[in-house]
Amino acid sequence: MIVFEFYQLEQLLAFAECGTLSGAAERLHLSQPALSRSMQRLEAELQVPLFDRQKNKIEFNENGRMAAEYARQVMEKCQDMISRIQAFDRSQRTILVGACAPAPLWEIPPLLSDLYPDRTISSEIRENGVLLQGLRDDVYQLIILPYPVEESGITCVKYGEEHLFFSLPPAHPLSGSKALYMKDLNGETMLLRNRLGFWRDITDQKMPDTRFLEQEDIAFDTLVRSSALPSFTTDVGLRREGNPVNRVNIPIQDEEANVTYYCLYKPSGRNDLSSFVKTFS
Repeated sequence: MIVFEFYQLEQLLAFAECGTLSGAAERLHLSQPALSRSMQRLEAELQVPLFDRQKNKIEFNENGRMAAEYARQVMEKCQDMISRIQAFDRSQRTILVGACAPAPLWEIPPLLSDLYPDRTISSEIRENGVLLQGLRDDVYQLIILPYPVEESGITCVKYGEEHLFFSLPPAHPLSGSKALYMKDLNGETMLLRNRLGFWRDITDQKMPDTRFLEQEDIAFDTLVRSSALPSFTTDVGLRREGNPVNRVNIPIQDEEANVTYYCLYKPSGRNDLSSFVKTFS
């Protein structure tokens, strides 16, 4: 049976990428003779020559190029195996929640902590595509998206809604409006929370000429109370935090400003979150 070491594949790839033995040795922090001997052992184990050797020059032959390509595939598979095993191990001890926006994370992690006290609850905000692929790859045990997904092996349940408002000082010219579109304030300077997830993409798209002053949550709340600048709020935020004094909230009519959230998970083993879903379905 042919036996070779994992590090020899790394060395083979280093040579393929550097093109010279000296360059590969430097990258690997090896002496050139040590690397040369290791490649000779690999050739002996495979029982085929991998290099054309000339005085002061060594390069891959056709065997070597094929071996390097297979080595690359093996390394990628090994890394995928490591990542998947680590993700599976984390899933046994942790529920990692990925969300497209902040609001779902105000309610969901505390509820999960109550329902699953033996597991650590972690959360983060990421892009929609990253979240869905992460659920497929078992990086996340639960994700929240602003649209439904029908896919084999994934359960998708409606979670709730969120509606965007302009938060205006009473002296603002549009504070008496019944409703507004995002374009109505395009070009103004506005306060904005950071880490808004997909909401930030919408504001950039619909209000390209607006100057947004991004602030951390604590600083944002303080500034809103004392500033004459417009900002955003949502019905979920108002229920959670209340309405700041001297602010008028105007609903935004754009279709993108009214969102329905969906919870997605894989209903199997310890990742079966049906107890959680029953609390709102």
